[in-house]
Amino acid sequence: MIKQYIPGARLVLAGLLAACVLPVHAQGEYPARPIKLLVGFAAGGGSDVVARLVGKNLGERLGQAVIVENRAGDGGNIASAQVAKAEPDGYTLVLMTSGHATNAAMRKDLPFQPVKSYEWVSTITTYPLALSVAPSSPIQSFGDFLQRIRTEKDRYTYTSVGVGTAMHLVGEWIMAESGGSALHVPFKGGSAPITELLAGRVDVMIDTMTNTAPLYKSQRVRLLASTAPKGVQALPGVPSVADSLPAVVYDSWLGIAAPAGTPREVIARLNRELRAVLDIPAVHQQLVDWGGTPRASSPDEFRTRVESDIERLRAVVVQRKIQAD
Repeated sequence: MIKQYIPGARLVLAGLLAACVLPVHAQGEYPARPIKLLVGFAAGGGSDVVARLVGKNLGERLGQAVIVENRAGDGGNIASAQVAKAEPDGYTLVLMTSGHATNAAMRKDLPFQPVKSYEWVSTITTYPLALSVAPSSPIQSFGDFLQRIRTEKDRYTYTSVGVGTAMHLVGEWIMAESGGSALHVPFKGGSAPITELLAGRVDVMIDTMTNTAPLYKSQRVRLLASTAPKGVQALPGVPSVADSLPAVVYDSWLGIAAPAGTPREVIARLNRELRAVLDIPAVHQQLVDWGGTPRASSPDEFRTRVESDIERLRAVVVQRKIQAD
């Protein structure tokens, strides 16, 4: 059989083949269209307001709008699952909270791999938890609290915003390290913990520093300690839990992640621009006013933080035999 030769056919074919294998990220400079930033909690909450503050400024630096979309439910897992399954092109991101690590520590049935399903762009802000009491409480210090729960086991109570939350796991971590025992009283968030604390129906409240700092500054509570590292004062004069129990160090965090497989150059661009956003004085100060410490990280540092939190909290879950509701 005689093969027909069509002038230019090889060039045309070569061009078509090249187009087929051309990476998606090389087809135009990123970003070429608006970016979605999913938040796993309702509008108006702490994570949502941070997402909107950062998203607005990040969009201005990228030259494309960053649109915050709330996908509330299942402790943030609905949003996390959607992003894990999204196209890894940099146009669907998620605002991760430290609740992601507590969910992973508590549950084995998550519809994603807690670490491997994501590219970890950067942390945004960190903030410790705080242990506080009512102004009239007989508990005078964190050391006093430890002494009481060691000698009068299960007489005292502490609050959290739910079974398996960071507040609950840190409370049980304190019990494990101190050899003491206090009863856990979970609430569903809102004002109930502070109401019950001030009424004298619970003894110690464990909550984020973001929520506790305004109560402390208005003298509605007395702070016993924070979970910041030893020697780091979240507020002047407030000791760290680690001063008495060196192993108990915990910072909540917020950060941004993308689906696994997102091109490295896209992650690098997002990381670079997010660092610049956190350096904007107004953004930095707003995050501080909300009780946090603005803190960017490298993708590797963020990934390591998530892995470490899951490992440490899972050890508490196993040791204290904590089960989800």
